[in-house]
Amino acid sequence: MLDGEPTNPLAAACDFCVCVPARDEEERLPVLLAALARQTLPGVIRVVIALNNTTDASLAVVAEARAAFKGRLHVHVEDVTFPPGLAHAGSARRLAMDTGLSLLAGSAQGILVSTDADTCPPACWLENIAAAFGRGADLVGGRIEIDQAEPLPPEVVRLRHAWDKYWNVVRAIEDEVDPLPWNPPPRHGDHTGASLAIRAQLYRECGGVPLLPSGEDRALVAAGIAHGGRLAHPGNVYTFVSPRRDGRAEGGMARAMEELFELAATCAAPAAPSYEQWRERALWRRGMRSLPDGHARIPREEMLLAPMRRDMKLEIGR
Repeated sequence: MLDGEPTNPLAAACDFCVCVPARDEEERLPVLLAALARQTLPGVIRVVIALNNTTDASLAVVAEARAAFKGRLHVHVEDVTFPPGLAHAGSARRLAMDTGLSLLAGSAQGILVSTDADTCPPACWLENIAAAFGRGADLVGGRIEIDQAEPLPPEVVRLRHAWDKYWNVVRAIEDEVDPLPWNPPPRHGDHTGASLAIRAQLYRECGGVPLLPSGEDRALVAAGIAHGGRLAHPGNVYTFVSPRRDGRAEGGMARAMEELFELAATCAAPAAPSYEQWRERALWRRGMRSLPDGHARIPREEMLLAPMRRDMKLEIGR
């Protein structure tokens, strides 16, 4: 599919660059790059690999992949060593995304796509992201699915299913009370660095990835919305991630998995905000959107609200 017309005409309107921070990922990077080469999106796909504080053979395996997928992937590598105070996720992701931005200079339809080295996106990933931008989104989050080659223990699966059921109800409430035309159901709620796309122009306008040790992806999304960006969570945009608990980033996916395992081991049902609180929050957001610049003000002003009470126990199946 390197030549000819795209299977999805919306894909032709997007100029993608996939941006990957990586540290000591010699085993995972070949899997990711092979998955990118299998994308149904036609033409050459730009990829930035931002190697940071790496001591393994990542540079060599990227060079092998570059040769193997020549004509399909255009792989640009940055290899840096950050000082201790900057050796964190924010610096690494900013380097990857800023480099991608420079590669897209002059492109009116540039799209930066953040992912992680331990992901394996399905072949439809970029085309489905393109379709979401064609529907009016400015940022597109991808659902996080656990790599089927690394199954979770049954007790952890049950706990994840309980959270999935809870968030499905929350999203149904939001869709009823505060529907957004660019973010229609069926949708998910994930927008992490493992699958997060943003218009290059918006990325530039909102200041790029904040230099935070963790949570840099969520902060970028908040900044994008604060600059008027429209965030979408299409149900058909997702990627597979490793459930490993020895991650590279402080407070990242690996830590979230560790917390899930720890909670599952206690056999206790977690507490979460009640659905009525989410209904009240959706009403508040709808009211904000009716104000001048209200949509852009939501991330900042929502942070000032009192935290929701965790007054409802989740139901965990057996």
